[in-house]
Parts: sequence; structure tokens; C-alpha cells
Amino acid sequence: MQLRIVHTTEFAYDGAASASYNQARMTPATSPEQIVLHHRIDVTPAPWSFGYRDYFGNNVLAFEAGDPHESMKVVATSTVQVNRAEPADPSTPWEAYGERDVADRWTEYLDLPELVDPPTDFLAEVRAVADVAVLPGAAAREICRLVHEAIEFQPGATDVSTPAATAWKQRAGVVQDMVHLAIGGLRAIGIPARYVSGYVHPVASPVLGETVSGDSHAWLEWWDDGWKGFDPSTNAAPDDRYVAVARGRDYEDVPPLRGIYSGAETSQMTVSVEVTRIS
Repeated sequence: MQLRIVHTTEFAYDGAASASYNQARMTPATSPEQIVLHHRIDVTPAPWSFGYRDYFGNNVLAFEAGDPHESMKVVATSTVQVNRAEPADPSTPWEAYGERDVADRWTEYLDLPELVDPPTDFLAEVRAVADVAVLPGAAAREICRLVHEAIEFQPGATDVSTPAATAWKQRAGVVQDMVHLAIGGLRAIGIPARYVSGYVHPVASPVLGETVSGDSHAWLEWWDDGWKGFDPSTNAAPDDRYVAVARGRDYEDVPPLRGIYSGAETSQMTVSVEVTRIS
């Protein structure tokens, strides 16, 4: 499946911003499962910019506008060819996760900061799942199912800084919360897990040429003799409708746009994502 994605972010300042400094992680990743055919980021007013790869290998565009401006518009346009393989069955045994090749190599994906730290009652359910699972990959899928069934998708129930424990307590949140909660559960039983940001075409069977309103999305990957993707919000592995952009320990490593500005007191941000299947 070939998808075109137009991700637009606009800022309106209360008065003129004298300068702004930003980082954009809006460039899809190229991998065996997806090839970026075209990508560009247009910023108005025209900034000074440079690109680099961060610690996790994500493409980052850093840019700054040094002249006074009352608004800023960032448009990321991407065309991506996606061809995901069928997910492989679990294969890595429990004992492998204690070996250096896994535990040391992926140590940053085993940490439990507040954003993903699992609450006590959720952790008890996670350990009960692990105790009866023959293979860790089977436990991982069951933990994602547990999160999927327990958390009601409720926009506005949380924000980007809300810990997973809060979403679990209120049994409500957004996709990011489900991913954080599942990541925390997996790490707590020794399975390296990482956060994936990106997009998904919201229609199960996309119509060629039809542009639909989408949104930024998130899912996770755990280590099982390779990284295996899974979406707790749908309780399914990503298919060809999914486009991965960035990977990290949690959302803090992969926000689409992050920055600071000076001069104006406040700003208002609006975001839109349009997705079109083009082949």
C-alpha cells in the first residue's frame, strides 16, 4: 500500500514571537517494511535549519526563526510504500531475556520512568499472565489484550504528560496511555519494549484516491529475536495502513514537534493530518 500523509501544525501567537527554536520528528523511517518515496517539511516563515539523527536513529529537523513573527506553519508531506510481513510466532524463551545479548543490549528499553511505571494492581495481573505463559511473546500479546480491554478510549481524559498509572486508575485514556501502560507491563517482566510514533490510515479498507482525516498514532514493539510491533488500541499487529516515524523509550523521545519561543506570552496550536491511499 502506498500512502500520502500531510501533517500540518500551525501556531498563532499572542503578539509577535521574537524567536522560536524547534525540533521536528515528522520524517517517516525507511526500513525493510516501508520505503519513503518522497518527504519534505515546509516551514513558514522560512527558518534556518539542519537535519540530524538522534540517539535512537530518528530523523530530526532542527529549525529556528530569528525574526519577529505572529504565526508559524509547519507542513510535513510524505509518500510511503508499506509492505509489512505477517507477524512471526513467538520464539524467544524466557531465559534469553536475562542474557547480556538482550538485557544489556536493550537496557534503555527496560527502564521504568514515571511515564510508563506500572501501578501495583496492574503489575499483579501482568505477573499472573507471565507465570502461565510458555513464551514471553505470548505473554506480551496477552498483556496488550489486557490493556485493550481495560482502558476505554476517551479523548481529553489525559494529556501527553499523564503517567500510565493514572490512565489505569481511571480506566480511560488515549492511544498513548495504552502504549505506555503496555510498555511498562512488558518491561516489568523483563521484556524490552519501545514506543513507536507514526500514522495509521483510519479506514480498514482504504479507497484509492480518497483523502481522509487522520491523526498521529502510536504503538509499541517488543524484542523477540527482532522487534515485533503491536497496537494495544486495536489489539492487533500493525498492517500496511501503519507508517512508522520515530522510536524511543516513551513519548518524550518522539514528539512530532517540540520547541520554545520568546516574545509572545501565549500561543495556540492547531494540528491536522490528511491521509490518502494512492496505490
